[in-house]
Amino acid sequence: VPVELVRNVEATLGVRFTIIFGQTEASPCITGTHLDDTPEDKAETLGQPLPQTEVRIIDPATGETLPTGAVGELCTRGYLVMAGYYNMPEATAEAIDAEGWLHTGDLASMDERGYCRIEGRLKDMIIRGGENIYPREIEELLFTHPAVGDVAVVGVPDPKWGEEIAAFVRPAPGTSPTADELFAFVRAHLAPYKAPKRWIFCDSFPTTPSGKVQKNVLRARLNEGGSGGGEAPRRGARQRPEEEEAVAPS
Repeated sequence: VPVELVRNVEATLGVRFTIIFGQTEASPCITGTHLDDTPEDKAETLGQPLPQTEVRIIDPATGETLPTGAVGELCTRGYLVMAGYYNMPEATAEAIDAEGWLHTGDLASMDERGYCRIEGRLKDMIIRGGENIYPREIEELLFTHPAVGDVAVVGVPDPKWGEEIAAFVRPAPGTSPTADELFAFVRAHLAPYKAPKRWIFCDSFPTTPSGKVQKNVLRARLNEGGSGGGEAPRRGARQRPEEEEAVAPS
């Protein structure tokens, strides 16, 4: 959340609050900030592991613990971890390894103080030409563009690169951003290979009852009628009544 939002909430309500991070399999929470943490830490991090709770960031491919600042899967171990899913031994074995570490499926990093930052979901990570790309990084940048009201970045199959990057964008009211404009914006701030090739402009996103964007539905839309690989339709081709897809320059 924006740092100013944290400051405004605490100033307006006259209270201090904490940020906590957890999941059902590790109830009630894994990490948390402190009441006297800075607004920046409350806005940008998940805080530190709770007492008697172990947290490590691992390489999803090798299981090795990663160095400070590196992005990998957040795993936790301790009294808070569930015994297992009821009558689902295979699912339990997939979630909790032989050493008792719960694999959360969340991508995160940890700084030298032990404060964690969420970077996205492991299942949402895009591997393009052997490079790991985290949609959250691209989304957070695009959120700063004045013509972007909302955005969701997904990976779609591509015969050349393995996966290609696609961005669904809901334009801000009164604006009409173009693929060329947003592509150039991303290229100016991130590595070239992180710039989405396919841009889909839409009026709304499919969401869960809790309000989370259903990226699996967005990926399915791009894959309708084919593998989803290769070049996108010509600029301006209509995909749905509320969507328009464009291809960024190479």
